[in-house]
Amino acid sequence: MTEPRFTHLPDAPMCAETLLGWIIRLGLDDDAVTVAQRCTTAAAQLSQCELSQLYWRDENSGRLELIAQYLPGAALPGGGLSGADFQHEQLLHFVISHNRALSLDNVANSVYEREFLPVTNLPWHSLVCVPLISRHMTIAGVLLCASQRLRPLLGWESSLAQLGSFALNQRALIRSTCSMPSSAPAKRDDSVTRKKVGLVGNSVAMDATCRLIEKVKNTTYTVLLRGETGTGKEVVARAIHFSGPRSGKAFVVQNCAAFPEGLLESELFGYRKGAFTGAERHHAGLFDAAHGGTLLLDEIGDMPLSLQAKLLRVLQEGEVRPLGASAAHKVDVRIIAATHRDLSAMVAQGRFREDLYYRLAQFPIELPALREREGDVLLLARDFATQACAALNRGAVEWSSAALDQLSSYGFPGNVRELKCLVERAVLLCDDNVILPAHLPLSPVPDATEVDATLRQRLERVERVFLIDCLHKNRGNRTRTARELGVARRTLLYRLARLKIPAGNALEEG
Repeated sequence: MTEPRFTHLPDAPMCAETLLGWIIRLGLDDDAVTVAQRCTTAAAQLSQCELSQLYWRDENSGRLELIAQYLPGAALPGGGLSGADFQHEQLLHFVISHNRALSLDNVANSVYEREFLPVTNLPWHSLVCVPLISRHMTIAGVLLCASQRLRPLLGWESSLAQLGSFALNQRALIRSTCSMPSSAPAKRDDSVTRKKVGLVGNSVAMDATCRLIEKVKNTTYTVLLRGETGTGKEVVARAIHFSGPRSGKAFVVQNCAAFPEGLLESELFGYRKGAFTGAERHHAGLFDAAHGGTLLLDEIGDMPLSLQAKLLRVLQEGEVRPLGASAAHKVDVRIIAATHRDLSAMVAQGRFREDLYYRLAQFPIELPALREREGDVLLLARDFATQACAALNRGAVEWSSAALDQLSSYGFPGNVRELKCLVERAVLLCDDNVILPAHLPLSPVPDATEVDATLRQRLERVERVFLIDCLHKNRGNRTRTARELGVARRTLLYRLARLKIPAGNALEEG
């Protein structure tokens, strides 16, 4: 189905805003009858027609039933809602059989019979009828709008098709949900575990990262963390260590770009007294310091080639030889490497050892950029604000809606690290315990993927961020959140499941 296009319509921004508002209301509804009725009300308001009808089609029998109508004061044709079958009506049959919209600027002069339309004091002049598509890409029904004025309705076909298809799919989901047994097993809540090891976020991308951590944390595999600068590679490395069997041992970090070659070698492998000028005592290296635990080699792409050969021996043999020593000794160290560079490209250029690359990449984890972690920006911002307030020994701060909107629309090229610094600065600048846009000097960066996103995807993005933020304002209490949103608790739970917001993001009442 194509995107609704408003550019040729009068007051296009208002039309788009109205359509978005109605679809959000439909998405929050939990009653199948109300969804259908609201759809016809929305269609009439959008197209400025006096009549709107929503028909549902049974895929097995082809039966076409009128399930909702907007025409104040008029009765439903053919008994409506009581079992009448409209599949043989010529006009409706044409739309379904050809799977294409039909627009009539002058109904009276058309060849189609129109006895199924309600009888009114004024005749029907203009009409548009569009096919509606189900999740399985089949014809789910039709949406019809008619006006008693002579006016072109052709431009509304795409928008009405989006609205009607969304409504029928929402209706089908509600009906299927109501028929499911209520004793379905609850999903495991791992939000507390994530928070303990520093992982904040409930996005699909973050869920995928956490699943990989769960897979590898109890193994001895070497892990290679890849991702843009600021994506939290050290946080993930700590999560792997502290959630695994080595959590009681040392976690040691070494940035391979922080030391020149000779000094980095002595830091990693250690040295014996007299190994070089100034070596006045034995010095244990970081491999020994991390014995039994984990060593994170950050920025591994900056490690000199000569040291790469020695690191490969540690990985293969599990032993190190300090500078000036005559023999090597065994160490038990779990290696995690991290880099923002493309190591495979560096291998092709001869700047990184191929054998070492494949040893390090035994279990690679690609960390998502913050712009790919849909809905996580606000979660992280609130968490960083809480940490900053604690560090500054000040009371909690609130977020203005405008500030949250500004954060949501920014691309964050510096990822989580940039967000953390930004929030810490905002907390320091905030004098009245409310963070405002003035405390966040950001210019919106358009997201390239937004151009190709469908209307539904855009709506779900907005709704997901809104629901997560509302949950956190209510400390995860779903009953209070539903009350604030003005919807039934069952509706909120349905939308949380629909948008894949884990139950761990909300707390049980009590």
